[in-house]
Amino acid sequence: MEIWHPFTQHGLEEPIVKIETSYDEFLITPDGKKIIDGISSWWVNTIGHRNPYISKAIQKQAEKLHQIIFAGFTHEPALDVAKNLSEFLPKNYTHIFFSDSGSTSVEVALKMAVGYHHNNGSIERSKVVAMEHSYHGDTFGGMSSGARSVFNEPYKKMLFEVERIPYPAPGRENETIDTYRKLLQKEGNKIGAIILEPLVLGSGGMFFYEPFVLEELYKISKEYGVIFCLDEVMTGFGRTGTMFAFNQTNIIPDIICLSKGLTGGSIPLAATVCTKEIYDAFLSKDKAKMFFHSSSYTANPIACAAANANLEIWKKNNILADVKRINDFYKTQIGRIQKLGGKNVRTLGDIFAFEVQTNGNDYVSNIGVKLYEYYRKNGVLLRPLGNTVYIMPPYCIKEESLKKIFDVIEDSLKECL
Repeated sequence: MEIWHPFTQHGLEEPIVKIETSYDEFLITPDGKKIIDGISSWWVNTIGHRNPYISKAIQKQAEKLHQIIFAGFTHEPALDVAKNLSEFLPKNYTHIFFSDSGSTSVEVALKMAVGYHHNNGSIERSKVVAMEHSYHGDTFGGMSSGARSVFNEPYKKMLFEVERIPYPAPGRENETIDTYRKLLQKEGNKIGAIILEPLVLGSGGMFFYEPFVLEELYKISKEYGVIFCLDEVMTGFGRTGTMFAFNQTNIIPDIICLSKGLTGGSIPLAATVCTKEIYDAFLSKDKAKMFFHSSSYTANPIACAAANANLEIWKKNNILADVKRINDFYKTQIGRIQKLGGKNVRTLGDIFAFEVQTNGNDYVSNIGVKLYEYYRKNGVLLRPLGNTVYIMPPYCIKEESLKKIFDVIEDSLKECL
């Protein structure tokens, strides 16, 4: 039986690279070749590969408890995650619901939001608002909320309808805010929730926008009783320079979705965190009002142990100082990339991005494939989003590795374009 790899066109016969082990920012092949992981293995790895503290926590927990049913039962690792995570969040968040991936954490958030209105008697408030170019995962709720694109083209007839507001491009922020207000003025009694990627639209092209946009959209949501959900799956745990992206605003969302960096990128786990108001809508003597959602591996004890170890590392170390160190280095490279023809060069926290062409962006464009192959052959893992080249490494990355990434990018722009 052969393996069918994700986001891979096997018809192109692209090589599949076998990895034997890893550490810090490096992936190691069986023959000892080092590959710099410039994208944190799809944005999950925050503090470095095979962190010894997290590895020990996983090993210790595996000797005690692997998995138990989480309906009607609990365990210490899950209780500890709730306690430890709460130390990084406002006190408004009172409840945590576990799942196993970023996509499922979004599904949970959407079901919480729509279920909130249903249980409070507003069954017509089932519509969701999302942003143009957004991406919220590959399950059906996530695909429906995300932008219609090549990602979900075969399934578009199966996706539920979502209202769209434009991406708040620099200088056009008010257009987004005004569109949302007009939408709620017209159909506010049908809108149940808005879900957004805060400050950065990831898979859509690493598009940045200003924090005040979130604040304005939040204010409008509160005026009309719309549940405000933030998908912090990618942006959470330091990626934008703060623990969570919403920390750069003066708002407290009703629901936030977390995954990727929750365990430091070591093992799958997700959490959807909500306020008491959301939880109370499902609290009843009527069993029919319970929150009907679960997965077989909800709150896996080993994954929870990894999350606790990761959160302990965050407590004991100034991880954000490393993010700033990386961002400071990025700023020294902006002019270099611009001189090489990079367009819209931008950086935020651990993220550096630019476009290599200006005639639109196509995820399956040949230039992206060509650049990816060049980077791979030169010992760097970068996966361009169409014409968008981006860097998002583990925070432990050394300056030597950062320099190599940018050297390889410079060579690629000279040789591949």
